Amino acid sequence: MTDLLDQVLRDLDAEGAALETMVAPLDDAAWRTPTPAAGWTIATQVAHLAWTDEVAVVAATDKQAWDELVLAAIGDPDGFVDQQALEGAKADPADLLARWRRARPALQEALRGFPTGQKMPWFGPPMSPTSMGTARFMETWAHSLDVAEALGIEPEPTDRIRHVAHLGVRTRNFAFGVHALPPPTEEFRIELTAPSGELWEWGPVDAAQSVRGSAYDFCLRVTQRRHRDDLDLVATGPDANQWLDIAQAFAGPPGQGRGPA
Repeated sequence: MTDLLDQVLRDLDAEGAALETMVAPLDDAAWRTPTPAAGWTIATQVAHLAWTDEVAVVAATDKQAWDELVLAAIGDPDGFVDQQALEGAKADPADLLARWRRARPALQEALRGFPTGQKMPWFGPPMSPTSMGTARFMETWAHSLDVAEALGIEPEPTDRIRHVAHLGVRTRNFAFGVHALPPPTEEFRIELTAPSGELWEWGPVDAAQSVRGSAYDFCLRVTQRRHRDDLDLVATGPDANQWLDIAQAFAGPPGQGRGPA
């Protein structure tokens, strides 16, 4: 296991624990609170995280079971994942919380034990354990925001979001691709100010196109949790400007995003 994977998994564990502190005290009625994701309650959000963690374990450990999952997903490509979340949310909240509590350490164990240098299958391209851990961090953080908003809680930003920012930068061309647009041919300069005040940088310093601003706001944008107009981000150059309109760090078809506040 690499040092980077260890850091990703430690931060993923901390992010999951932060979300658990929000949901564990809730009564049954509060688990049914609607979140900003249309049709999803707090229970749906947690069920989605639990199911995806479980499926990642299957991908890492059980080829036959994974192949069966893929066939089921192919049979309903537009609704399979959402349906798992909606079905899981019907469980008793105590049982759902227990399920998610089991899934998180199981995922940690599977990723820590996965052979170094190999990639596990996924619904998109195969992923290294570090990439899988980063993707699970991104989803855990993004769905935690939905839960926090539903509960009227203002989460405290931490520098753990660097994983989301990095994924957002790495998925630039993917965002163009899912919108059937040709990806830019040149690198961008990305400069983001972390919650701690540290400057995070990607790309050549002399790049003609750039994105600068708050790292937290950038993460909100690439997970489509806030409209671009509500964020402290400045794009220079036509391609960089277009990217902020369509940025998407998560897999699947283009997201609808949120309207401006």
